[in-house]
Amino acid sequence: MVARRFVVRHGPASGGSVEGEEEEEHEVEYDTEHGLDVLRLQIFSLTAVPPDLQKIVVEADGSVVDDGTDLEAVSERLRLLAIGEEGEDDGAAARAQEKSDEEFARMLQAEEEAFLLQQYSIQNDGGDVFRQRVEPYMHQVLMYEDPVGQEAARKTVPICELEEKALVSLAKEGNFNPSKDEEKHAFLLQLLFWFKQSFRWVNAAPCDSCGRETSNVGMGTPLTSEIKLGASRVEIYRCNHCSSITRFPRYNDPRKLIQTRRGRCGEWANCFTFYCRAFGYDARLILDFTDHVWIECFSNLYGRWMHLDPCEGIYDNPLLYEKGWNKKLDYVIAISKDGVRDVTKRYTRKWHEVLSRRTITSEETAVAVLSSITGKYRTGLSTDALSVIENREKEESEELSKSAYLQVETALSLPGRLSGSVEWRKARSELGQADSLSCSSCPIRKCVDAHVSNIYDALSAFVSHFCDKKIPKERIIEVFDALKTLMLTLKNSNFKSRSATLDQKTHHLFEEIFPSIERLLSAISLKAESAGHQSVTVAGNPIHSSLALPVALDAVNEILSNYKNNTSFTEGNHFPRGNRVCSGSVLASREQLPIGIATAAFDGICSSKWEEPDGAKGCWLIYTMQAGKSCELESYDLMSANDAPERDPMDWVLEGSTDGGSTWNLLDARNSEMFESRFLRKTFTVDKRYKVNAFRSPAVKRITGAMSGVDPRAASGPLTRHPIFFRWPWEWISFHGNGSAASGVLLVVVLGLPHWLASVLCSSLGYLLESHHSSQTHSKQESPATRNLMLHDSFHL
Repeated sequence: MVARRFVVRHGPASGGSVEGEEEEEHEVEYDTEHGLDVLRLQIFSLTAVPPDLQKIVVEADGSVVDDGTDLEAVSERLRLLAIGEEGEDDGAAARAQEKSDEEFARMLQAEEEAFLLQQYSIQNDGGDVFRQRVEPYMHQVLMYEDPVGQEAARKTVPICELEEKALVSLAKEGNFNPSKDEEKHAFLLQLLFWFKQSFRWVNAAPCDSCGRETSNVGMGTPLTSEIKLGASRVEIYRCNHCSSITRFPRYNDPRKLIQTRRGRCGEWANCFTFYCRAFGYDARLILDFTDHVWIECFSNLYGRWMHLDPCEGIYDNPLLYEKGWNKKLDYVIAISKDGVRDVTKRYTRKWHEVLSRRTITSEETAVAVLSSITGKYRTGLSTDALSVIENREKEESEELSKSAYLQVETALSLPGRLSGSVEWRKARSELGQADSLSCSSCPIRKCVDAHVSNIYDALSAFVSHFCDKKIPKERIIEVFDALKTLMLTLKNSNFKSRSATLDQKTHHLFEEIFPSIERLLSAISLKAESAGHQSVTVAGNPIHSSLALPVALDAVNEILSNYKNNTSFTEGNHFPRGNRVCSGSVLASREQLPIGIATAAFDGICSSKWEEPDGAKGCWLIYTMQAGKSCELESYDLMSANDAPERDPMDWVLEGSTDGGSTWNLLDARNSEMFESRFLRKTFTVDKRYKVNAFRSPAVKRITGAMSGVDPRAASGPLTRHPIFFRWPWEWISFHGNGSAASGVLLVVVLGLPHWLASVLCSSLGYLLESHHSSQTHSKQESPATRNLMLHDSFHL
């Protein structure tokens, strides 16, 4: 093993440069043990020339560097030639097109063979069996149209709470004035998450007498009252402790299910479809002949039908079953008040394999049966209503015809089934792959967290004032207790008309420090009013307060805890501190949808976190400050998340760059750090203070990983024009300083990777981030699901 420092030149002299472009010179620290491929990756991270297009030449003798070159002996000065870029690109494109054509031809051939095989294995019964599987569900979906039942369903939903959460989710993306379609879409997702938490999965019905575990002892005869509510099947359970018998009727009437709020996938999908119809969504029940049920809703925002699985709390992931659960699908039928549709092609990328399993009837007969059922239930529709439905179906047919021939992304990783006991899922072969994760390739997300910094600045002034004036601790606790009570009152009130009246004691407490109180209220988008009595009300858009109140409440709770536990508040060593860096953008290696996304590390709320599903194998987080600004890094805070202590980070390195990521210098290194409790904040001071435009934390040898927040603090001094890069692994991070907070920083977290590979990855990601950002400015608007932006002081690994 020999450490080398190469100087790589790339530019006009290499022959392939753009006219007027200046020659670039890069220093590369390289370990010869790692091989030529790693050197090519390092060069790629600096020059953006892909490894397969690199021709590396030794300047001293003009020899080409290849796998046989002795990298320990060659001269340190190298030149990079980007060989045959246009020709290579054209050739690669041609080869890719040829491969795509071949694959498509093979798929068509396999489809033809499956059709032929189907002719020998189908049941020639005129489609009676197929009709009997589908048509009975029409009676069930028509129950969703009962206006009395819909009103009863709406009364069981905390509508105001879900409306607020929907608007907050949009606000975290920077969208404070959403369209009606955006609001409706966001509300649907919140309804899904609420339903997932409020409905109960039943493996074995708990004992009616003592509530303990039971064992199934067979089936019972349904009572007349149970039959009236659609319970044609009744499971019988015996208590393992008191031997009492418990009946578990499998109700199908959604009006009963909003009362019982329990069941398995049939009850879950049935009841959730009812809720969707109650709130005016075009919804349909999706029947999978391989024994699962979910729903689809038409999204006006997307202009298409969207998959939702209430059992899993997953949406818009139609390949979940085939790729995640490893299901062998055959028929997937959509059922609504307007008829029935075969939507199998939406849920498969193996249509030729699915065809070989569709043996109940011929394809022509299946189409005829579905058309017959649909026609029967559309006889009373108006011409306008029929026109809307038929246009929608035409567009859907075009979508489905393309879906079956799309290629599955090899990087797409979907989870096995989550609902139900492990034994039950294993028996159904729905556990998926052992390494299958609920994650996604991540978009760059904008951090909307200026309110977090404003709140911390205001509270920091509070704490500093009390320290300077040597106010007794008892008095300080009294003030913050009053603040906490006020914030809880405001948080628990209707977000549209949020207000609270101050009693005489609280008014007197706040009167002495009114300028500080006023600054804090302003940071939370609130204002004080005097109209016969002192009160606090919303100032401006109420969603600003909805976004900020949880942050302020968490911060006040932490300050109270510090005072009550006699935590030292010395100059420069207290929470909160000012100059928190904010309003950047973030990119993660992976994230847990829908809420464990990267921006959750910066949103100032202790209960949220960035979750890296595969953190034990290595991960990274990149935080980029606003364009054109940078700063010195003074310190950063990490907070342990509400997770297993063994997942806390222990070892990490923080590096800085003065040239946008070409070369790196150590800023901070930590080893064997321990977080003794949950939601414990630790501040780490950066000793090596100098102007840099990039920071990174390349390697964490002992990864255990969980974080609940991130706060960077900027130091004072003139800002540069270069972007700043940070990276490291934690739950909660804060950056602070004594001057203007910078914008334009890139924070990269890399865990569990060798130091050299982490360095290569970080540099490459910096280039990819910039390229991706440029391309995104010309792309279509992403869905709220992929744009679900949050900012937080905590992320979780």
